[in-house]
Amino acid sequence: MPSSAGPQGAVSATPTPGARAWIIVLVCGVVAAMHVWKLPGAMDFIRADLGMSLVQAGALLGIVQVASMILGLASSLFCERIGLRTSLALGLGLLGGGSALGAAAEHTWMLMATRAVEGIGFLLVTVVAPPLIRRITPAERINTAMGWWSAFQGMAVFVAVLASTLLLSGAEVVSWHAWWLIMAVLSVLMIPLALWRIPTESGTAVRVGEALRRIGRTVSAGMPWVCAVIFACYTLQWGAIIGFLPTIFGDAGVHGVWVGAATAVVGLVNGVGNVIGGRLLQRGVAPRWLVTTGMIAMIVTTVLIFAPDWTQVPGGLWVQLVAAAVFSGIAALIPSSMTRVGVDAAPADGSPAAVMGLMNQVYNGANFVGPVLLTSIATAVGGWHLSWTMTVTAAVIGLVLALVFLRRPWLTVNVSG
Repeated sequence: MPSSAGPQGAVSATPTPGARAWIIVLVCGVVAAMHVWKLPGAMDFIRADLGMSLVQAGALLGIVQVASMILGLASSLFCERIGLRTSLALGLGLLGGGSALGAAAEHTWMLMATRAVEGIGFLLVTVVAPPLIRRITPAERINTAMGWWSAFQGMAVFVAVLASTLLLSGAEVVSWHAWWLIMAVLSVLMIPLALWRIPTESGTAVRVGEALRRIGRTVSAGMPWVCAVIFACYTLQWGAIIGFLPTIFGDAGVHGVWVGAATAVVGLVNGVGNVIGGRLLQRGVAPRWLVTTGMIAMIVTTVLIFAPDWTQVPGGLWVQLVAAAVFSGIAALIPSSMTRVGVDAAPADGSPAAVMGLMNQVYNGANFVGPVLLTSIATAVGGWHLSWTMTVTAAVIGLVLALVFLRRPWLTVNVSG
């Protein structure tokens, strides 16, 4: 069983009793993820302003994940050196700076470059948050806290997509440039709150040599890789579908505030599903069954979303929307399970931050590839009707991996104990 030592080496393994600081970490994660999801509601305005093609829009949606694709493990070394709390604050600063610069972008390449900066900030926040929550949360509340953490993406989708839809499409009181500036200010304001409420690490920073040894021991183990690939099979689908749901409905002739509101609700359902997943883990449900349930649901619902031509069926778009909500809600059992498994997947002499870095590197690679694959298929065949081929393939791979590898006794003990 992995040690509960935090990624800072000398950090105490016992969380502070009654600590509630994990809620601040969660809020920081939601704000960070809002930078990812501030884009879908603004996509049509940006495409019109900068003259983007659909494939370029897919690349823009995914480029925020490039930093995580390339620097996931390297970021864990950086975080080992400077500390989790400091890394969190730095990540929020990069998100704020990147968003402020993006507000001034006049060309596609400029916006993509600033999104890459935001991606580095997002990476730092998401790499350190799970081990930070693990360090500061009482043992009896870790499953609950991790379930809430896994919901940060869904909550961010709800808030960011709804806000951008109301501000840009509804009231039309701001431009997308102003929306970028609002997000920059929000991120910067979170920094003093995080530094005030989150306890500092005890002990001294880990030396580079020792940090590299921990990371090496972690990546040479099998379970961190299994966790990363299973998570990637989920993110490949979820990020692409939620990111382009407004465009999918727009192509079907539905526009305006209701499209953004529907997308926001689909994201919120994902957040609720993550919290439920954490509760089920707390009650002792094995992660293997939660993950397999989520993968099977993704297979069924993505076929329902894409294969039929719902525009030819009375009320068909409502069926498509319900299928998307079910897809998002039940699939949420996957990130809640894999985040909880992943935070304990490091070997006893390894690094939990390295596990999170590896998982970020792999699943954000899938996050980048997913929108590009989805739009490439849609462009090649002239519609969204064959997009299910990508989602079903990913879900089948994840299902097989879960059935084969998520049955070790230590998983059930660590997650539900």
